[in-house]
Amino acid sequence: MSIKLSGPWDLENINHFLNDSTIPLRLSCNAADGFPRVISLWFAYEAETLYCVTHQSSKLISLLHRDHRVGFDVSPNMPPYFGIRGQGSANLEPLGENRMLEKLLERYVGDLDSPFSQWLLSRSPEEVLVTIKPHQLYSWDYRNRMANK
Repeated sequence: MSIKLSGPWDLENINHFLNDSTIPLRLSCNAADGFPRVISLWFAYEAETLYCVTHQSSKLISLLHRDHRVGFDVSPNMPPYFGIRGQGSANLEPLGENRMLEKLLERYVGDLDSPFSQWLLSRSPEEVLVTIKPHQLYSWDYRNRMANK
């Protein structure tokens, strides 16, 4: 399935932004009570796919088992405003031997030797890989407009 794009950025710009960004991804899931839940997660972006890791006991896992449809946002909180929003489908599988947790720790913490990294790595048998395949990506970029004000 190809990704539908909307907004000023082409896929190359989107790929560059998502590969370089260390802003946590805000993931929106559908809950049984009809209200969406928004969860912030570390992510990696490879081959037009978003990857996250979460503990098997997290509420996110039960929400995604119930409904695999998600929305997401990656954007800075401070002006000038720009970023990516999207919709997609999430898949869950045990982390197993996958190195994604190590990749996320290197990306967001900077190393694997910190006490925090070591604690998270010690729980890796209980971690779940969340793979998000985007169906639609929306970009927006107000940097030029906001710079002129």
